[in-house]
Amino acid sequence: MGFGAVPPFDPELGAVLAALGARAPEPLTPEGLADWQARDAAARPRPTLRELRADGRFDIEELRVPGPGGGPPVTLVSARPAGLTGPLPLLYYLHGGGMVTGNAWSVLPRVLREWALPLGLAVLSVEYRLAPRARYLEPVEDCFAGLLWAAEHADELRLDPARFVLGGKSAGGGLTAALALLTRDRSGPRAIGQLLLSPMLDDRSDSFSAHQMAGADPWDRASNATAWQALLGDRHGAADVSPYAAPARATDLGGLPPAYLEVGSAETFRDEAVAYADALWRAGGDAELHVWPGAFHGFDTVAPQASLSQDAREARLRWLRRVVSR
Repeated sequence: MGFGAVPPFDPELGAVLAALGARAPEPLTPEGLADWQARDAAARPRPTLRELRADGRFDIEELRVPGPGGGPPVTLVSARPAGLTGPLPLLYYLHGGGMVTGNAWSVLPRVLREWALPLGLAVLSVEYRLAPRARYLEPVEDCFAGLLWAAEHADELRLDPARFVLGGKSAGGGLTAALALLTRDRSGPRAIGQLLLSPMLDDRSDSFSAHQMAGADPWDRASNATAWQALLGDRHGAADVSPYAAPARATDLGGLPPAYLEVGSAETFRDEAVAYADALWRAGGDAELHVWPGAFHGFDTVAPQASLSQDAREARLRWLRRVVSR
């Protein structure tokens, strides 16, 4: 089966990608995973709490809450615009990084600037365990434990428990979808929305777009397989992988919060995100889907000033505003 030509990159995005020399990136391999993690940690150092407070614009606190099943505690980074004392809507945010990199601190400057400040949101950013040290369901169990604790302590955190939104990007988007499923099935805190940005949903990496974008998207099929293997180990690709690890495996998407899904047309995850939106609609759910023309994975981070990146940020903001205002 042929997979056709690669969709053209948006001109602005393609120019930035070419300038970075990233049009044909070296894929992440199992042998290179440790070096990849070290390079990522060096490239994205954790901002300090003082830096995150941004000269008093935000109230920031680190919280260590009980982990799942008596396991290690989970760290939540609590943030809100300074001076907002009343119960606020919560964005419960899960960072990206392919399940193998990233941290709860580095994503906060953008999250606070783009969503918390204009909408008056509180944010809890979750430091879940990373693969390969964490395996299978440990990351999503960390996220669920933190969410339960937040709901139980909503009063002291000055949160509105009726307005919790789950959100994440890339691996964090996949974890968000998994957390929504797990929370539904365990009758956990009910969220009013799930924000799924370029979500990492399917460990099989066998969609048309996954094959089509091999070697072209900055996060391609080879890198994706390495990341899933790090998380799933011998379960990778098996028939019985849990939807709480790979949400594309779910057969019942009924009763889930309204979803916002976005993906690029020139992205590995394009077809699995479109399929997930379609499955939500078929289950009678509410989903808003954006497929940004010519966008690759992580386009708005690589080229934040591009017109398409600005359009994507505005669309996310509009959806979040509608959801928390209902």
